[in-house]
Amino acid sequence: MKKLFYLLFLMTTLSFSSNPTPTTISDVTVYLSGAQVTRTATIKLPVGTTEFTFDKLSPYIQEASIQVSGLKSASILSINFGINYLSKQNQTESVEAFQDQIKSFLDKIQMEDGLIAGFNEELSVIQSNRHLGNDSQVVNLEKLKQFTDYYRTRITEIKSSIYASEKKKHSFQKEISDIQKQLAELNVNDKVQTGEIKIKLNASTATTLDIIIKYNVINAGWFPIYDLKADKINAPLQLAYKAHVYQSTGNKWENVKLTLSTSDPNTNNLKPEVNTKYLNFISHNTYYNNNATKSYNYKYNPMVQTVSGIVTANDGSPLPGVNVIEKGTTNGVQTDFDGNYTLKISTGNELVYSFIGMKSESLPIHSSIMNVSLDEDVAMLDEVVVTGYGTRRYANTSSVTTVTSENIENSLAGKVAGVQIIQSGGRPDDRPIIKFRGVGSTNTGMQPLYVVDGQIYDEYQINNIDPNDVIDARLLKDATSTALYGSRASAGVMIITTKKGEYTTNGDVIEQGITNTRFEIKKPYTIPSDGDVTVIEIENYSVPATYAYFAAPVLNENVFLTAKIGNWEQYNLLPAEANVYFEGSYSGKTNINPMATTDSLTVSLGVDPNVVIKRTELNDFKKNQYIGSNKIINKKYELELKNNKQTNIDLVLFDRIPISQNRDIKVEDIEIGNANYDSEKGIMEWKVNLKPNDKSTYSFSYSIKYPKYKRVNL
Repeated sequence: MKKLFYLLFLMTTLSFSSNPTPTTISDVTVYLSGAQVTRTATIKLPVGTTEFTFDKLSPYIQEASIQVSGLKSASILSINFGINYLSKQNQTESVEAFQDQIKSFLDKIQMEDGLIAGFNEELSVIQSNRHLGNDSQVVNLEKLKQFTDYYRTRITEIKSSIYASEKKKHSFQKEISDIQKQLAELNVNDKVQTGEIKIKLNASTATTLDIIIKYNVINAGWFPIYDLKADKINAPLQLAYKAHVYQSTGNKWENVKLTLSTSDPNTNNLKPEVNTKYLNFISHNTYYNNNATKSYNYKYNPMVQTVSGIVTANDGSPLPGVNVIEKGTTNGVQTDFDGNYTLKISTGNELVYSFIGMKSESLPIHSSIMNVSLDEDVAMLDEVVVTGYGTRRYANTSSVTTVTSENIENSLAGKVAGVQIIQSGGRPDDRPIIKFRGVGSTNTGMQPLYVVDGQIYDEYQINNIDPNDVIDARLLKDATSTALYGSRASAGVMIITTKKGEYTTNGDVIEQGITNTRFEIKKPYTIPSDGDVTVIEIENYSVPATYAYFAAPVLNENVFLTAKIGNWEQYNLLPAEANVYFEGSYSGKTNINPMATTDSLTVSLGVDPNVVIKRTELNDFKKNQYIGSNKIINKKYELELKNNKQTNIDLVLFDRIPISQNRDIKVEDIEIGNANYDSEKGIMEWKVNLKPNDKSTYSFSYSIKYPKYKRVNL
């Protein structure tokens, strides 16, 4: 009796929703990466415990972000999120129409296959019954002609019909292929499953609830883009602030209230702890990363297909040979002689820039133009050698680049300092012996240890390397080689880097800092789940700007038009790409980077070919001299400006005089004319006003004195 009572009690207090409860998306807050979706639903809650299932949701929900409100006196017992692998997302009407067309064409192809099979069967019957008459009866000529005419006519008709059906099939297949390409363009994925949220509620009284469910999803976001329009100099700059919104969450956002937020809930929000740093002696070479984690506001832009830019040193000079690679892939390029690169993006979200002697940079792919400046790595006191056991520093190394010869061993002779090739026998196939200068005679006949891309190679593997693939070779000798590789390195160690091994990354850059600017869009928007961009205009600004021309011929012999914007903080700008329109014409792209502590923001509007600058070194200024143990090099440069425009221009001209970082290197006899000179940085500045067709010339000179037996990076 007690068991029966308990069972009846459970039946009255515990019930389950037999059918999924429908929900509607009402609001979406789109972050720079990810989005928060708000759904509403009306439920009838009986007395006791009830479980509700909300289906047809995105499979990309972050479970920890699920929130439920509007419960009144009801209480939540559990919330669970899962994937329903038997349910598929609803497709849009246009996608369903495309898919119906494919089914129709497949039916037509099946019909033509049936006709072709019938024709082939008939052809087989005709061909197997071509025998006329028998052994005792001869077919006369007239009847033979009738038979042959029939066979010829019918076989021709059958083959023509088969050809026509094959032609139709080919046409249908082409139609299917075109539709499938269009579906691919729409990012349609038939395999996307659905997500489900199950909520178990308990109520003491029956009630009707209007509940609100919020959750975060991935595969969505927005990125800013700007249009800069300048009709003429001295007029305000027109700035159109636009948002490119995208999502591939599996659910269509239809007529939703949209809010754009500049925050990123996926950012690492844990503050660092500053602890005491202790100094002590160490027994081996160890590299410590003393660099702070950098803060970037750049966010990944999935619409960027190709990235171009220039990589420079911190002094502005271009860096050739910098490795630029998509993080997590083997897709990469090297910068050319002028530091320029262009890379077609495949699947990566970040680009890693690495160069020997420089700190590597890792940046999200945020723009089709990414110019990067690399800082010197002061921790690299000596040359860096990448080994199979880690990254260490050695002072006693020699290097050679671009080894190109028919034999890897012979190609090193005369190219790497200290390498000597000795033929070991008289036969043509005898392998040569490679010796390094400084290795003792007790090691005669021993081969060096080869380390290729961090892996140890034997003397036979080394000759399988294509010399054209070798980009760098370094020689370790004396105690440095045996300290790392032991007795195997007693004949020396050759560190070889090939094109296969040149792409390396040196860790991640974690983005820090969260902004909280929100743009609430009044007009409801529909954003399909196809990954394509929906453009939303946030604001139009008429921005007061000061226009000026900029020239730094020491780095780039072009003259740039710039606009300086004051009080720029009020516009809530983010780092992004901008389309530039000047005097009604498209002038190209630039980048806006408001990550500055200055009071004004300077934007480059492009090159003006009507203002010309030329920088010339005067070789006949003074001859180089030797005084005692010192060498003196004299330098003089002339800067010539020409205004070919029909209006006056204001121009700021920059150049520089080197600053010594060594007491044995002295920069003297500095002549700067009428330039404003920052003696700490060595930067000269001229403020120039040029009339139409006017020309102006500026010059400066200096001398450098240093010990004659040393070399200086002039």
